[in-house]
Amino acid sequence: MPRFHVPGPLTPNADLALPPGAARHVQVLRLQPGAQITLFNGEGGECLATVTAMGRSDVRVRLGEHQAIDREPLRPVQLATGVMASDRMDWLVEKATELGAAALTPVLTERCALRLSGERAQKKRAHWQAVATAACEQSGRNRLLDVREQLTFQELLNTAGSAGGTRWLLSLDAAAPRLHTLAAALAPDEPVTLLSGPEGGLSPAEEAAARASGFAPVHLGPRVLRAETAPLAALAVLLTSG
Repeated sequence: MPRFHVPGPLTPNADLALPPGAARHVQVLRLQPGAQITLFNGEGGECLATVTAMGRSDVRVRLGEHQAIDREPLRPVQLATGVMASDRMDWLVEKATELGAAALTPVLTERCALRLSGERAQKKRAHWQAVATAACEQSGRNRLLDVREQLTFQELLNTAGSAGGTRWLLSLDAAAPRLHTLAAALAPDEPVTLLSGPEGGLSPAEEAAARASGFAPVHLGPRVLRAETAPLAALAVLLTSG
């Protein structure tokens, strides 16, 4: 059944005009009055809705009962990743959403290939949030991945401690503990913040600063993974262990 994100309250038995994006999608799917769809607002749960009217540019539905369906993992995981080239960042946001990450913070690091500021940074954040929303629609999540405001590397270190929980740095240091070993010892609901670098990784100075600020290094194994692959591999371990 098609799923659509609709911001705002979803009141049972109410009539609702779908927002433009969802309305266009319904029209592209050639749904007709009487067709059923699923709506969610990103705040938890979902509800069935029945298409009642199709116009040239508007679609109206009647909402059914709210269903408190939760498909979120028990463990909240936040990603802090060096900003990568646009296509790689889009892919990371999409797959991190599917895997169940709670939040993603883009971080400006020394080796970032893409550097955004001001209005361009805000537009890119809105784009990534739209990518995450679409991935929620596809994957069945009823809560949105929170794409947060871009931070400098130092800003991230200054604020990371306030999140609580465990903080790990994805490192190429072969002497660092293996992630899957540490993850198996965590409480199932232990929050985790994962820091990973962009293409080329974090600089030695950045890795040293991260360690000094409380990020413990962890190792994923003998192979060198791409910048967009490493955090996803770590997410898969964290969200299927415990």
